[in-house]
Amino acid sequence: MASLQVCEIYRSIQGESTFAGWPCVFVRTVGCDIRCTYCDETHAFSGGESMTVDQVLARIRPWNTRLVEVTGGEPLLQAALPELVGRLLDESYEVLVETGGHHDISVLDPRAHVILDVKTPGSRMHGWNEPENLKRLGAGDEVKFVLCDRADYEWSRDMVRAHQLDSKLPVNFSPVNPGLDPSELVKWLLEDGLRVRLNLQLHKYIWGPDTRGV
Repeated sequence: MASLQVCEIYRSIQGESTFAGWPCVFVRTVGCDIRCTYCDETHAFSGGESMTVDQVLARIRPWNTRLVEVTGGEPLLQAALPELVGRLLDESYEVLVETGGHHDISVLDPRAHVILDVKTPGSRMHGWNEPENLKRLGAGDEVKFVLCDRADYEWSRDMVRAHQLDSKLPVNFSPVNPGLDPSELVKWLLEDGLRVRLNLQLHKYIWGPDTRGV
């Protein structure tokens, strides 16, 4: 049977994207093939538990929460991910898949919402970005840029403009926490008149930056 290596499954509120604030079940998979400088989920690099798709579904159902996010690590490393996403959608869950974007997102059911985390120079992983994924994004998908500094902001701003991303789908600019002062990012956004969304990680403000399972 198809299985995934799972780090944790828990229920909380969605902390990011246009879904921020909504109750959400998180399925965090194990394994990532890149190493961003600001990664806050290093515990998901290894270990975890092998679970079949049926076992994952059985863990989710009792919560009666209709929003589910599959994240990582890098969830697209899991061969069974498309099956899990499809099964969730068939059971009328709304599904978010947050991915680093360096793996082909077209393997996912188009009914899912892809949150594409485009890697900035500050991550030192921007060379891994798969440009074709920007063309594969569809209605209901979103893009996220995690920003370390002014250079990251300018790089991301130019990327948004070059691909006209802000006219196609929601674009989220997320300051590294802890790191870039959100008030500085707001100032830059207003100065440039950029049509993007300030994306703060609500869970870190509620429970602190080091609390897991929230």
